[in-house]
Amino acid sequence: MTHAERIARLRLIRTPHVGPVSWHQLMQRFGSGEAALDALPDLVLRGGAGKVRVAALDVATREFERVAALGARHIFSDEADYSPLLREVEGAPPVIIVRGDTAMLRRPCVAIVGARNASAIACRFARQLAVDLAARDVTVVSGLARGVDTAAHVGALGGSTAAVIASGIDIAFPPENAALQEKIATDQLLIAEQPPGSEPLARHFPSRNRIIAGLAHGTVVIEAAPRSGSLITARRAGDYGREVMAVPGSPLDPRAQGCNLLIREGATLVQNIDDVIEAVGPIDTRMVREGALPAFDFSVEPLCSAEIRDAERREIIDLLGPTPVAVDEVIRQSGHPASAVQLVLLELELAGRLERHAGSRVSAV
Repeated sequence: MTHAERIARLRLIRTPHVGPVSWHQLMQRFGSGEAALDALPDLVLRGGAGKVRVAALDVATREFERVAALGARHIFSDEADYSPLLREVEGAPPVIIVRGDTAMLRRPCVAIVGARNASAIACRFARQLAVDLAARDVTVVSGLARGVDTAAHVGALGGSTAAVIASGIDIAFPPENAALQEKIATDQLLIAEQPPGSEPLARHFPSRNRIIAGLAHGTVVIEAAPRSGSLITARRAGDYGREVMAVPGSPLDPRAQGCNLLIREGATLVQNIDDVIEAVGPIDTRMVREGALPAFDFSVEPLCSAEIRDAERREIIDLLGPTPVAVDEVIRQSGHPASAVQLVLLELELAGRLERHAGSRVSAV
């Protein structure tokens, strides 16, 4: 990949209203980041917006320079070092920023997540489970938050652990984990989706959680409230077809309600390392796809916006509303080819008139 193409791809994902799904659709439709950038103005205009605000060339250039100065690097979703498991999920990040050894992502991976205000016994359990997983050459994935996440990373330091953060690669959060974050970046693997300098805003955490779930063969939840980020991670894991596991707790402890709910819904009950290994496999490393085999074929699709009549475009738009609906349902009810519907949805998203949701659902903005 040329440097100019890498710059173009980064500009594309840093452009407003270009999300992971639309980025991949643009790449598949136009074959390269440079061609997709050239096509953006026409797509946005047909989507009902005015002039597109493409991320500036100097902004992307400075980001590459800043990341390199931090000892980190960008990895695009069709490059060999990108996680094979993460590449398979819906809405996989088009690019991640990493510090450390990406080879550990081609080992079996298990995520451990849980409450930030976890009990002492929960942290002890998470730490020991991570120790046991690391001893079996399993990479422990977590989010470097307080409580269970921190305990899991600490337990796995003797083996391999990958931390996914909601901030830029240069921002330590929580502050008390700054030394641990640096140690993981130096000796293990640190992953960020946001550009350098990004603060850990609330909207970034669900995105981080989907990466944690996507990196792992299975996710273990240890103490979680019913509406916690840990449950978001677990449900994403289930959506991706990965194993969901939970450690039971006292019904009198609010921190255990989320785990008990997951078990009631069918999650595997975990009491020790053997339960985890039984649930996820045992994992055979030969079943972990090689990173050198990208899942994406960025080749040009024949259909263009001009081939869709205004009446057809209006019929598709009229099927959308504020309530999320499955894209497959829009295709079925419209009666138009899937390629035409996907293109109209792409135009609307780029124009800021459509929002994508988990489970391949969309809604009008």
